[in-house]
Amino acid sequence: MLVEVLNLEKDYGKVKALRGISFSINEGEIFGLIGPNGAGKSTTLKILTTLLKPTGGRAEISGHDVVKEADRVREIISYLPEEAGAYKNLTGYEYLGFMARLYAKDEGKAKKMLELGVKLSGLGERLNDKVSTYSKGMTRKLLIARALMVRPKLAILDEPASGLDIVNAYSIRQTIRHFAKEEGTTFLLSSHNMLEVEFLCDRVAMIARGRIVELGTPGELKEKYNAENLEEVFMRAVGTEIPEPIGGEG
Repeated sequence: MLVEVLNLEKDYGKVKALRGISFSINEGEIFGLIGPNGAGKSTTLKILTTLLKPTGGRAEISGHDVVKEADRVREIISYLPEEAGAYKNLTGYEYLGFMARLYAKDEGKAKKMLELGVKLSGLGERLNDKVSTYSKGMTRKLLIARALMVRPKLAILDEPASGLDIVNAYSIRQTIRHFAKEEGTTFLLSSHNMLEVEFLCDRVAMIARGRIVELGTPGELKEKYNAENLEEVFMRAVGTEIPEPIGGEG
């Protein structure tokens, strides 16, 4: 087990963002945390990445407490927030090189890290252009490459393909699946796109109003609720009636 979350709570004043959630993630697993906006997904990720302290409960990554051993946790994780950006005045290649030198302990490791980043980005000759000229999809590919080239034990990605067109979203999903298989990296993905998570994830935790309402493999959850997809599972798990299609039958 790489990640263990036990009775995690987080209050923002009178607002309870997390109400005692618990889940675990196995090594090499792609684990999805899904739910609507405001459900507690990003708060959970920020606690696991040591950016927020919980109000109650605890969380460990590779046996290290995220509060008491925050420095050790940061050494083995990589985090990509939903709204992350890259230095626009650098070329893509310069950006990856800068980040490689920042993370690597010597030039030899930085060079290998950069080579992996170039490969993962899939941007080819466009790496020679400034980031300011990149589309949203290209920037996201660059940032995914940055997050993975450090070969983290755990990659935490918040909405990895949010707002991207079909081609770029597909490319990022394939990169994640390939990297998990080839490198054995564990992934924690947060998304409100339940179909994307169904495609990618080995197991899924569904969160609503700060609580985990379901947890299992996509297949198990669909069978339990006799549903065609995870969106239907979620609607039924939280007790929301599934609306009729607009326009009625036919």
